[in-house]
Amino acid sequence: MDQFILLSVSLLPIVLLLTALGFFKLPAHWVTPVVLVLTAGLALLFFKATPELTLESMLEGALMALWPIMLVIVAAIYTYMVAEHTGSLKIIENFLSGITRDRRLQVLILAWGFGGFLESVAGYGTAVAIPASILIVLGFSPLFASVISLIANTVPTAFGAVGIPVSTLAQLTGLDVRLLSGLVAFQLTPFIILIPFVLVVLTGGGLKSLKGVWPIALASGLSFALVHALAAFFLGAELPALLGSAISLLVTVVLSAKFRATDEVETQPQVSLRKRDILRAWLPYLLMFVTIFFTSPLFPPINGFLKTFHTQISLVEGRSIHFYWIATPGVMILLATLVSALIQGTRVFDLITIFGKTVVKLGTSFVTVMSILALARVMGSSGMISQIALWISGATGGFYPFLAPLLGALGTFVTGSDTSSNILFGQLQTEVATKIQVNQAWLAASNTTGATAGKMISPQSIAVAVSATEQTGQEGVILQKTLPICLVYVILVGFLVWILGSQL
Repeated sequence: MDQFILLSVSLLPIVLLLTALGFFKLPAHWVTPVVLVLTAGLALLFFKATPELTLESMLEGALMALWPIMLVIVAAIYTYMVAEHTGSLKIIENFLSGITRDRRLQVLILAWGFGGFLESVAGYGTAVAIPASILIVLGFSPLFASVISLIANTVPTAFGAVGIPVSTLAQLTGLDVRLLSGLVAFQLTPFIILIPFVLVVLTGGGLKSLKGVWPIALASGLSFALVHALAAFFLGAELPALLGSAISLLVTVVLSAKFRATDEVETQPQVSLRKRDILRAWLPYLLMFVTIFFTSPLFPPINGFLKTFHTQISLVEGRSIHFYWIATPGVMILLATLVSALIQGTRVFDLITIFGKTVVKLGTSFVTVMSILALARVMGSSGMISQIALWISGATGGFYPFLAPLLGALGTFVTGSDTSSNILFGQLQTEVATKIQVNQAWLAASNTTGATAGKMISPQSIAVAVSATEQTGQEGVILQKTLPICLVYVILVGFLVWILGSQL
């Protein structure tokens, strides 16, 4: 069949999603099921996908959406609602206001530092859902909380979930994991330093908002970038985001506590809080850290034991999917919330009631996320994504390194996952690198770097943000606000990869 037709058909689902969500601002839970059905039909008619493969791909995506993606969303919102019920949210608000009442610094602490840490140890939307919900408590609008959390949750995703994206890329390409880690960190370093400034500017409404806090933004980015790079070069894929975000969070909190902007002096009385109350309010998040961290791949004996509790489902063409019933972030978040709520004296009946309300509240999110993941699996298994990638690589020649990160961003846009983007395009990047005589590891790393940009516009990520902030129907508005930043990000990464790639 004519390659132009196949390319056009492959691009159609992406164009429809962008148009319906970004231009017409239609609700995602209406759009995504319709585009899913259309995509399945295109796969059957134009790519000769078998009905069995198409149906299994849809089922695979839907099941993966339920476990672990939607599980994380439900757990995060459940934590928020339980904290609201116990009064912990008010204490957290007062505590953070005690550190700083400057909204710019609150964003750096929560969306950048805390969000980056959550991404490093958990992933699966926790870095968007939890910071966004806390920002709302602090008085930020739900729309702004969604957008700012999505933009912050970019560079940490490269080494998110304890380095899984880069580790997976190394396994697929056969490249040394420390080499890949170092190159990814090198490519990301300018953006790690830049993004805190972007967050401050967006929060304050312009460049003038950098006044007074730019040293803290610089320290927040530099501390993250330095530790991130050192960990990547010397330790590999597991710790860069974790150590970088933790140090950045610590630096930002300490400097914010010392900082007194002129516009916050005497504008609001300090609230006296007991240390015991502060500890009880933060207990769910402290337990999240403990449970997720110590059950992560950083501790193989514990992680390996918990992974024995799983179910494997075999699919066609030798594929299979695994469901880990305990070793998954959503379960750890739920466990942390339940234990902390019981310690705080919450009744079991209330916990059950709140959980029911949480699930009902997220009804449309279930539809959106399940449809998006199913659509991504159909596009991948039918060959649509490969068709787009092959056309880009074949049509650009020596100019390809500039577009290599765009391919990574496209993969994340479609799948919602940096890891999945690497699975889709990692080997292709190395094959093209050989043909155009560019360093294989450099282009493979650029796929991961570009994928971090696509995270902020992925319908799956936006669905998480919308669910966490109760902004159903605002998906298109959020996409419009994040898309320009994503495009600038990808263009800058493209120039970096293109210009420096020729020197390797």
